[in-house]
Amino acid sequence: MTWRVPQRGRAAIRGGKVSGMNSKKYIFFDLDGTLTDPMIGITRSVQYALKSYGIEEPDLEKLTPFIGPPLKDSFMKYYDFSEEQATEAIGRYREYFAVTGIFENQVYDGITRMLKHLKDAGKILLVATSKPELFAQQILEHFRLRKYFTFVGGASMDEVRVKKEDVIAYVMESVNISDGKDGVMVGDREYDIIGGKKNGMESVGVLFGYGSRQELEAAGADEIANNVEELEQILSQ
Repeated sequence: MTWRVPQRGRAAIRGGKVSGMNSKKYIFFDLDGTLTDPMIGITRSVQYALKSYGIEEPDLEKLTPFIGPPLKDSFMKYYDFSEEQATEAIGRYREYFAVTGIFENQVYDGITRMLKHLKDAGKILLVATSKPELFAQQILEHFRLRKYFTFVGGASMDEVRVKKEDVIAYVMESVNISDGKDGVMVGDREYDIIGGKKNGMESVGVLFGYGSRQELEAAGADEIANNVEELEQILSQ
């Protein structure tokens, strides 16, 4: 099966700037929409959860806004669930995701090569995702990407640690990073950019995931890459 790889936006580097990201020792990566395209697995899991509430949504494209933000927030925002209902819906979501949806996923072209190049260049690679850490570890192991990362940090299963800024702070603490200026956050949504800023980091937004150029620029991304090759160029310059 071939899944689409969204290509939004035209310019690779905002304003033609030359990136200074090569000086960064630590590179933090989002997972969904940045390393892998999880569209099928996430949207089918949401579809499954909604069905248990009598809500039929046959168009998976309409569920792509669930990719990136914390699930609880999305169920409350897009379907007017109460906090209690949203918490329950996450449990229904995981019934499908933990068995099937987790592997309805695809690594973006060029990601494996980029990670190898960056690691070989001496960069310390980390994952900071709002996906539960257990699932993130399983996905990276399945796609043979885990070996490139020094640490993989994600949300806690109880949703206490789920906001991106909290996950980034958790990763920093776990690997003893005291100054965010030593790192850069890479992601496809505003949550990645804002989370990085709240931890003192510069950021790179990517347009091959699920955020728009407008969203990333409004959030204050320092650089924007249209594809994986351009992302590697930014991180290496």
